[in-house]
Amino acid sequence: MASTRQEIPTDQNGIAKHLFAAITRFVQLDPLFKNRPIYITGESYAGKYVPAIGYYILEKNANLKVSERVNLAGVAIGDGLTDPETQVVTHALNAYYVGLINEKQKNELEKAQLEAVRLAQMGNWSEATDARNKVLKMLQSMTGLDTLYDYTRKTPYEDDLVEQFLSIAEVKKALGINESFAYESCSDVVGDVLHADVMKSVKYMVEYLLSRSKVLLYQGQHDLRDGVVQTEVWVKTVKWEGIVEFLNSERKIWKVNGELAGYVQNWKSLTNVVVLGAGHLLPTDQPVNSQKMIEDWVLERGLFK
Repeated sequence: MASTRQEIPTDQNGIAKHLFAAITRFVQLDPLFKNRPIYITGESYAGKYVPAIGYYILEKNANLKVSERVNLAGVAIGDGLTDPETQVVTHALNAYYVGLINEKQKNELEKAQLEAVRLAQMGNWSEATDARNKVLKMLQSMTGLDTLYDYTRKTPYEDDLVEQFLSIAEVKKALGINESFAYESCSDVVGDVLHADVMKSVKYMVEYLLSRSKVLLYQGQHDLRDGVVQTEVWVKTVKWEGIVEFLNSERKIWKVNGELAGYVQNWKSLTNVVVLGAGHLLPTDQPVNSQKMIEDWVLERGLFK
């Protein structure tokens, strides 16, 4: 954990080093953990740092004794920002076909999207992040939505509840965290340090993982930031031996307790799930279905075989 601004990583490799240190220390806490499979999951910006830590583990394992390796079994990315240059060009069309903007607004938004792509292709990473932020602000202004994380919500998510929970002394003690530690949701300081990292792609890391592990991608139906359309567009460009078969595989109707929960598409090491009635913070919106999805994927049950 970084104790000063200078210690905060500025890129995904730096983040992966921090996460690797945390994971290896966690495994050392109990001998029983050593041989258990490890699944790494995360959502939103974890669309970058989950592939980064997975990639780092596999690279590191290649040079470690078997007894020292991290037993990575798979990674799961929920509503993730993974290949920003590809994803940023989808917002206008997505909002247009949902009925949230008209053609004139769509055209304005598309111009702003192309500016973000242009800056990214020039390697002007910080400016490209600013341009992407402008796209999202324009979209929210045009639609009047309280949040782009779920276009059906009338109020934003109450993520301050997590901060309150992790500030309780008993919770810190149970987690083995120093009592002086102060948790902050989406820290502005961290966001500022990683500003130039936002538009950089980690798609190649996902490609690497697909050949050596298993990957679950999942999105909430109502997410306008990093949702279904934003994921599908970059997955189609993945360089992996099974991508053609995956894209041609059947998208199966998924039910939980007899009720429609979403759709599952998979081929070998890649699984993609669209969860109905959910937004960006999918486990908040559909806790039962989220748990069922993760458990069935890990245990390879039902549609997740």
